Amino acid sequence: MSRRAGEIFRRLNRIADGPMTRKKVVVLFLIIVFLILYLGPTILNSIFSSEGSLASSQTVCHRNFINPFQDALNQYDAYLRLESAATLSSLSHNYVPYVGNGLIGITLEHDSHLNIKYVRTLSLPVYYHPLYIVNDYDMKESTLVDYKNGIVHRFQCSSSGIKVSYMYYAHRTIPSLFVQEILVSNPLNVAKTLHLTVPRLSDWPTSVKQVIKLHQGVDAKEYEVVTGMISIPDSENVIAAAIVCRKLSNKIQIEARDGLDLVIFTTVQYSRPIKQADYAKNKDIVEKKAIDEMEKIIALTGDHTALSSLRDNHARVWQGLWDTGFYISDSKAAGVINGDRINATIYAILSQVRSYEHENHIKPATKAEILRSLTYSEGCYGGYSTLDAFNLWKPLNSLQNLNNVASIWMLTLEKQGCHNLLRAGASGVNQAMILSFGSFRFSNQHLEYNIHPSKLHRDFLFRRINYGNLTHVNVSVILQEDNKAAIFVALDRSDKTYYACDAGCLDSAVQLGPYRKYFPVKLTEPLTAILYITADKQHMEDLKHAIHVHEVMEAPPHESHVIALHKHGHSLGGLNPLFWVSIILLIVIFHLFLCRIIMNEFCDSGTNVSYKRLYNKA
Repeated sequence: MSRRAGEIFRRLNRIADGPMTRKKVVVLFLIIVFLILYLGPTILNSIFSSEGSLASSQTVCHRNFINPFQDALNQYDAYLRLESAATLSSLSHNYVPYVGNGLIGITLEHDSHLNIKYVRTLSLPVYYHPLYIVNDYDMKESTLVDYKNGIVHRFQCSSSGIKVSYMYYAHRTIPSLFVQEILVSNPLNVAKTLHLTVPRLSDWPTSVKQVIKLHQGVDAKEYEVVTGMISIPDSENVIAAAIVCRKLSNKIQIEARDGLDLVIFTTVQYSRPIKQADYAKNKDIVEKKAIDEMEKIIALTGDHTALSSLRDNHARVWQGLWDTGFYISDSKAAGVINGDRINATIYAILSQVRSYEHENHIKPATKAEILRSLTYSEGCYGGYSTLDAFNLWKPLNSLQNLNNVASIWMLTLEKQGCHNLLRAGASGVNQAMILSFGSFRFSNQHLEYNIHPSKLHRDFLFRRINYGNLTHVNVSVILQEDNKAAIFVALDRSDKTYYACDAGCLDSAVQLGPYRKYFPVKLTEPLTAILYITADKQHMEDLKHAIHVHEVMEAPPHESHVIALHKHGHSLGGLNPLFWVSIILLIVIFHLFLCRIIMNEFCDSGTNVSYKRLYNKA
């Protein structure tokens, strides 16, 4: 083995010691091209990543904060916006961090103001800025929106080692409550004084401020009460609003190797639109409600266990809202909608709507009525798939854009037959949105999947569609290896027997159950729904004679270049276009090199013959 290695080394040494021929130049050039195209990016990336890892302790601090949310980020159940630590990730979209519960809403930027309900969205500004934020210019900051729990996290890391984490949420079961939880950690051996931005008023000329003490005794704390009149656009009516918030100093002291845990509650109450003459009376009413609400919350959260329970109750409602959901496989094609944009939009819309059935003060009779609205979905959804309506997927990079998108979504769902679901609050709105993604429609005793087979060139999952009160339907569309889409249907739970049939309903009805049942995607003439689901088997038998199709055939497979476009971002297959360019370049160079060798051989042989002939003549 050593003798063979020595022989190879001697040959390489002879090649290197010899004269630099054209052949050696071409081989050397090809090796350099290969290294630049394939090994260069990897080497550069490792160099820069190693430099970034050593850049500062702030980067490590942010990574430690973000690591628990990595799975949620990968599954688009959370969104990370990096304010100043740009080396952590590259952002393809910029979604404004936002919390809302249908009664109040706020973007979590440094100088944000509260917003209350106006028409369909939380778009009426109340120029009270409630945020407490550590204001240290040495801090690097990132913001993470946890969609599943309805909580926005802010992380701040100082080069000196000071760490600050925030949690913000507009409470779901107590809709008048906005919560700020702030945890400051000082690992240094010396005490540290930090400056806070504190709540302030802006552009609210009718507002009146007073300071009161709540929770009398040794634990009494100062609270700021602000009341004022809010004008309604294009109306002579006004709204009376009152806000109560904990009052803190703009400086906080953190002892050496210690931490500080701050919990700030803000309660907001406001009236319905009223005449300006009735403002004084309504002002006193909303002010008393806001103060009473704050006193109840203070009594309710006397220790950390109670505070944790308050947060868990909020998160539980949000998690329940996401039980009905939608999955779509990622696409690299330009201009398409992917899971990150879909989840960000669903979260923004649900934040604009109240969860009536979970709110503490809602009467049992009202809750029962809301639940009945959830079971009555007749006529929803009546349009084409909202995934193709680009007006519904505009950027969410500012409060105004978010409100505009929410408004047009609510209008679209209302006018497309989903008004009953919208009345049910956030649960109904979520159901309506999921139905609209697939153009599902509840119609005359059945649920039908109305979409053109040509649109099924990605994988879809519609999870836990409500069919009545006790039945959940899961519908999957999976692209097969032959580029044909197939439908799979299962019942998550059910209160009776359900059946399904594919387009045209010419085949026998298939009984559904907890295991997935396969249905081919068929194309009919004229075009009909590709799937029907009902609990009435006779109704399904009747559909066969009521649909009136002339022709039924299996939908043709999708073109390979269309699938490649979604999977790879181009129609050249799974490899990067740079690969194909380099291959073509190598082929061209090889043929030029081959032609050169042939020409040299031809010329050399011709010259030898001539020399021989001359020699012989001599």
